[in-house]
Amino acid sequence: MRSASSVRKVLIYRLGGLSDMAVALPCFHLVARAFPQAERVLLTGPPARGEGAPAAGILARSGLVHGYLEYTLGTHTNSGLLRLAWRIRRFSPDVLVYLMPLRPSNQVSRDSHLFRLAGVGRIVGLAGNEAPKHNYDAAAGRYESEASRLARSLLVLGDAAIDDPANWELGLTVEEKGAAAIGLGPLMRRRLIACAPGTRMQSRDWGRDRWRTLLTRLHSRYPEHGLAFVGDAEDEEECNYIGWNWTGPRVNLCGKLTPRESAAALEYAKVFLGADSAFMHLAASVGVPCVIAFSARSLPGIGYPYGRDHLVLYHRTSCYGCNLETCVTEARRCMTAIPIAEMEAAVARVLDR
Repeated sequence: MRSASSVRKVLIYRLGGLSDMAVALPCFHLVARAFPQAERVLLTGPPARGEGAPAAGILARSGLVHGYLEYTLGTHTNSGLLRLAWRIRRFSPDVLVYLMPLRPSNQVSRDSHLFRLAGVGRIVGLAGNEAPKHNYDAAAGRYESEASRLARSLLVLGDAAIDDPANWELGLTVEEKGAAAIGLGPLMRRRLIACAPGTRMQSRDWGRDRWRTLLTRLHSRYPEHGLAFVGDAEDEEECNYIGWNWTGPRVNLCGKLTPRESAAALEYAKVFLGADSAFMHLAASVGVPCVIAFSARSLPGIGYPYGRDHLVLYHRTSCYGCNLETCVTEARRCMTAIPIAEMEAAVARVLDR
């Protein structure tokens, strides 16, 4: 096995959008520590539906990767796989770091064959050598987070130390922090509530009228606080509706800041409110306590924001773990079962600490 100092090029395989990159931040930091002198390139594709901006939205300017090798999802034809193998061979990585979500064994086998065909001699993290599933904590009633599972898959490289805030750092630049300060304006000097209710996935949507009622109650309860919305440009109109009754200082930054600039803005918040989204993970990465109306489409724990200070409201309905993007039959029962009063009480627990 080659020593870390002799590794010149590392290819990191991780697909998805902002959320997928955010939960893998400790692993990106670990790879950077393990191969500090190597050129680190991310093999990735366009984000899955509803997952926001591409990987660069999180990793650009972080120093954790130096470039990207992108390919089109669904490259399953022989000619398509051969072209991808040729591109990987042309980059000629000494090590490939496998940071993929859990996949069926036939897909893992296909990935392994592809990388061997591309001439990759050493693969780290490929399912099979470590437990390829999320461990279940019966006492807590939840599964381990994706961040924890990914860290276990890379133990051969060392400890990703996911409890250390330093390993969630985005390496925000002075320019990014300056853009956030300009966006927030006078709200920088107030106790700030941040909110990102937007989601591209119907099954994760708590409902605009619930969000509006919640913020109306919170404004009455905490009139001295400011309100900042973050999100994509598509969320701007909905956030205007949701924040209509907030007569105090507020700003709608949806689409006005990049994801990394949004993270810089979130650093000023005392609490973050939202759905399961990339902005939830951004808030967690900068150490902001999150109060989340979380869909039961996924198993409890796996996609939660990482950290001990978050309050995730997850109602374990009989249909939990369905993985549906659109819920018609059950009419988003797991989301509508979360009362406004329960969310209000959770926010109060954070702000009144």
